[in-house]
Order: sequence, then structure tokens, then C-alpha cells
Amino acid sequence: MNPKMTPYNINEFKNPLFTVDSVLFTVEHNCLKVLLVKRANEPFLGSWGLPGGFVNVDADATTDITALRNLKEKTNVAPQYLEQLQTFSNTSRDPRGFSVTLVYFALIAAQQVSSHIATIDEVQWVELDKLNSLSMAFDHKMIIEHAKQRLQQKALYSMVPVYCLPEYFTVGQLKSVIETIIGKTIQRKSLIRRIEAANMFEAIDEKVKSGGRLAQQYKVKSGVDIVHFERNLSV
Repeated sequence: MNPKMTPYNINEFKNPLFTVDSVLFTVEHNCLKVLLVKRANEPFLGSWGLPGGFVNVDADATTDITALRNLKEKTNVAPQYLEQLQTFSNTSRDPRGFSVTLVYFALIAAQQVSSHIATIDEVQWVELDKLNSLSMAFDHKMIIEHAKQRLQQKALYSMVPVYCLPEYFTVGQLKSVIETIIGKTIQRKSLIRRIEAANMFEAIDEKVKSGGRLAQQYKVKSGVDIVHFERNLSV
């Protein structure tokens, strides 16, 4: 031990509760949905909340790993990416005491979900418009709203919306996803210019019928990163 370092006992300090939660969005049937779990334990037994939990200090090297582990255990989902949203903390968000949660979020393709852990009764994709009818745990409804606002911003200045599209997609499908996320109509010409400027997609030979015509299909190039733009899409 450094002789200049004053020894201390960590047990002399009252530590806050620290958890990691994740907000996963998808777009399905022109609806923006969020992934929720129904709690099978206290506090908030029987309420819906975000998939998350405490850090396992013996197994989790980082909070990124904590987030991914909790998602796999509680929803059977393994997202391609997770982005840190914000840290939320106060004395009232958890009845057990002062609580801190580090929140991640992501947009992913709609997929089957399931849970095989005793602390979860049910897991499902829920339309954001239906959250008001649910009993929600902690401050998770407010956290989801924060994540939605961030997602809407990113949908306007980045290519993040492609994460919830199938492997092959059309301009129309991408346009529809963006409009569902932001709740507004965007200009098709602006989107096409953005697709060309991004240089992260490649056209495939096969076309599909769309509105009585054949539409070009695209896929994301291998190994590319999501492109961000200085200006928002025109709406």
C-alpha cells in the first residue's frame, strides 16, 4: 500500500443501489415498440419494466457486458450494438434506497423474445402508445421517453434506422421506418441523396414489387460503420 494513501474500510460508506437497464426499440407493422419484461419479484411485483439488473462484479468486466448479459438472460436478445443513453439517479426511484441506473438503448429488428429466468414472468414487444395503460416499474416510463427522443434525433441525422430493417430493403421501407420513429413525413428525394452520400449501402440485382412497380433493393456493405450527417433530414 502506498504509505501516503490513507487506508479506509469501504463498509463504512453506505453504497447506492447500482443497476444497468436497456431500452430496445423496434418498428413492426408501422408501430414503434419497446421491449419490456413483467417482473416476478419485488419491488413492483407484476409491473412492467426495462430488462436490466445489478452488476455482477465477479463476472462482468464492464457495464456493457452487464447490459448484454441481462438482455440475453431476460429476453433472449443479443443486439448488434448498444449505445449509452444517460445515468438516472435519486432517492425516490427505488423504494429500497438511493438508486443509480446506467441506461443503454438501441434500435433492432423485430424478433422473437423469451425468458427463462425466475425473476421474469413475461417478455414482449409493447407499442409505445400503450404504455399509459400498463403498470410500470420504477421510473422506466420516463426513461423510455428520454430514449425515444434520442432515437428520434438520431433517425434524422444518422443511418441508425437501418438496424431494424431486414437484410435486403428498399428506399420505401427505410422511409417508412424513419417516419414511424419521428412521427413525421420526410422527403423521398432527401432520403435518396442521403443514401447516396452515406456510401454504406450497395444495390443488389433482385428487385421487388412495390406499389405496382419494381423497387431497387439495397443491403448494408460489410464492415461499414453507421454514418452521421451534419444536417437533419428535410421533413
